[in-house]
Amino acid sequence: MLLGAQRQLLAWLAAAGAWLVVPAAAWAGAPVRIWLPEAVTTSAPLIDRLFYTVLAITGAAFVLVQGALLFFVWRYRHRPDRRAAYTHGNTLVEVVWTAVPTLILVVLAVYNQQVWSQVRGTPLAPDLQVEVTGEQFAWNIRYPGQDGRLNTADDLLTINQMHLPVRQTVLIHLKSKDVIHSFFVPQFRVKQDAVPGMTTRLWVSATKTGQYEIACAELCGLGHYRMRGFLTLESPDEFARWLIATAEEQAS
Repeated sequence: MLLGAQRQLLAWLAAAGAWLVVPAAAWAGAPVRIWLPEAVTTSAPLIDRLFYTVLAITGAAFVLVQGALLFFVWRYRHRPDRRAAYTHGNTLVEVVWTAVPTLILVVLAVYNQQVWSQVRGTPLAPDLQVEVTGEQFAWNIRYPGQDGRLNTADDLLTINQMHLPVRQTVLIHLKSKDVIHSFFVPQFRVKQDAVPGMTTRLWVSATKTGQYEIACAELCGLGHYRMRGFLTLESPDEFARWLIATAEEQAS
């Protein structure tokens, strides 16, 4: 059983290592995922690459440390004809196993900051702005009307139904009406808290059409289990038609 688990772990690490050398542009449309769901935004592959980098490094460290532990348990096992002996250790080895993890952590910190700046930094002017307000227990979604501005008389309002165009930069203004909620779309690699009294901004650029789920990933009350939204990613033309149909429906 142990050997089987080790082989599976090594297979996962090998696959993760292979993904690390794949160009970032190929990650979003990759047909095979390890643990993670499908990635459907331009920023999701960056997060995936960071995840698999950390997984490969920590996985390799786990295998080396556990392998060394098993070796020393076997090598220095009790034997009737062997007496215990004191050893001071090796200063060079201690310096190396302190310096190497420190260097790895510094590199990961710099890499993480680069990914963070790309994912959460300020991109070019958005093509669309949407306001998402969480409340017990629903997602209220507001779109600008004909004037192209939010929070005006012609805004379009939906509940738990979110439509976004692909290949466009969308700025999401995330709010909460009552308690802390968490806007979670696994395929976006986005899990962002909605805090009362604050407006959090998220930039999303979808790359693939489809139907997905918006979950609340924060325990927000007795009805938390039913706080579920539905996300539709569609072409810009289909999105424009949906906006027109929604505006006509709300005007009638």
